[in-house]
Amino acid sequence: MLRQLGIDIEFLPSTVSIGIGAEVVRVSTEDSLAEYQALLGRQFPGNREDVARIIGEVRRVMGYMDVLYGIDNPLFLDLKSDPKYLLKTILPWMLKYALTMPKIARLALPVDEYLARFSDNQALLDIIEQHFFQKTPTFFALSYFSLYLDYLYPRGGTGTLPRKMGEYIIAAGGQIRCEVQIAGVDLGSLPDGKARRNAEARKASLSGKKGGDSVFTLYLALNIDKSYFSQIASAHFFYTPSRTGLSAADIRELANDGPAEGRYTRDKARIIAWTRRYFELTTYEISCPALRDASLAPEGQTGLIVSTLMEHSIHAHVRELGWHEEYQALCRDCILEVLGSTIFPGLKDSLIDLFSSTPLSLERITGNSDGAITGWAFTNDPLPAVNRLPAVARSIRTPFPDVYQAGQWTFSPSGLPISILTGKLAADRALKDLG
Repeated sequence: MLRQLGIDIEFLPSTVSIGIGAEVVRVSTEDSLAEYQALLGRQFPGNREDVARIIGEVRRVMGYMDVLYGIDNPLFLDLKSDPKYLLKTILPWMLKYALTMPKIARLALPVDEYLARFSDNQALLDIIEQHFFQKTPTFFALSYFSLYLDYLYPRGGTGTLPRKMGEYIIAAGGQIRCEVQIAGVDLGSLPDGKARRNAEARKASLSGKKGGDSVFTLYLALNIDKSYFSQIASAHFFYTPSRTGLSAADIRELANDGPAEGRYTRDKARIIAWTRRYFELTTYEISCPALRDASLAPEGQTGLIVSTLMEHSIHAHVRELGWHEEYQALCRDCILEVLGSTIFPGLKDSLIDLFSSTPLSLERITGNSDGAITGWAFTNDPLPAVNRLPAVARSIRTPFPDVYQAGQWTFSPSGLPISILTGKLAADRALKDLG
């Protein structure tokens, strides 16, 4: 996309690390999968055969991904200008793609249900699964090891991408209206009765549907040189402090067991105790941007971005109880305590500043329902979005004449790549309609 638009952004590789307890492995090549297998084997010595079978499944999915991502996405290529490329590259790839997609389709089962076939050790399964979204399809979850090898970040930080895009749009005569919220859609203004009925039907189909998983994120400014973190892990770090597994902190433990209304208990002590245990067992996604780009932190100092999956519903519940600000502070303290007593000793003593965002922050600032970071929850049945890759072109359609959609809510599973892809599809369709 950037090449087509003539936008020049330098991208930097970002090596991924995976850690459990005191052990960390760096994922730099496909061979690193063997190191990850060895790590799991050391953590669960009685389940080495289970681990081997699961890693075998990961290797199989990685083979599928090699086909799927084997070339630049054809939707971003001008095939008319290079017929040789079409003949020598695209057509052979399309044959491989056609043979591979049915195999991927057979792995649409939620990853927790699929991996349960290979082991009855729930803690082992948790450690592999718990940084994925609830009910993530198996092909999507097990493909992550391939994706780890392709992580790239813009020089200057992730904000470089929207900033450069914004500059391009404004220079081309476009407008960007910030701080503007859509208050509603007036279906009564549609002159086409069929379109109005279709829109009402679409609205009804979304009733009760939930946004996907959200995150709690802690931002830290620290009086620690980046070299301290480089000795422990790389710039992108998935870290699980304990091998116990998140099943030991199931949010269903907070179910309301009294006559009062509400999904969760109103007992503050129960909520606090569960939250402390959750942060001890969850998996953290930790970013140290200065390890990719030294200019992002002063000499001798650095910043960390620490995220973990967290239910929007529990934050909404605590807000209703009137102590969400205190709860947010509790979450911050739990993270500092856990990381400071495990992988980053002395973290708390080196603080310059900190702030955090919750699922409620994401919902308020971005407008995304339930603070969702990747569109629709996989727990919706049926999913209210196109969810078969061969049908992705249909995902941009809406009930409204001459209106197309793009972004993370249009297709599942989603994220930034799908947002870009659907944006390209919608733009191409608009240009075609305009002649």
